[in-house]
This record gives sequence, structure tokens and C-alpha cells, in this order.
Amino acid sequence: MNDEMKPWYKSRTVWGALIAIAASLANAAGVEVTAGDEGELADLLVAAAGTIGGLIAVYGRISARHPVR
Repeated sequence: MNDEMKPWYKSRTVWGALIAIAASLANAAGVEVTAGDEGELADLLVAAAGTIGGLIAVYGRISARHPVR
């Protein structure tokens, strides 16, 4: 088993696949999405997911009922 596993939301591959699906749906709806747009969006979403995860962790620690030893 790999000790360096990461959560799915930090994976560029997962975000890239989700963005490709969304881009295909957008193209079907008449919105043009280029490959460059997809790459930039993947970078943005990976960074945002890490930031949101960190904020949730801080909130969880602040609102916890038991102290950390």
C-alpha cells in the first residue's frame, strides 16, 4: 500500500476528468471551452480544494469540544 496517498480532491487527474465532462456538457449547450481554459480551471480547483480543506480543519479544531493534548 502507498503511504503517500492523497485525497481525491487534490488530484489533478480527477479534477481534469470532471472538468472535461463539464466542458463537453458546456459545448453541447453552446458554450465554447478551450483546452487552455480547462487546464487553468483544474489548477484553480485543486488550489481551492486545498484551501477549503484547511479552513474546514481550522474550524473543526476551534469548534471541538475536547482539547488537544
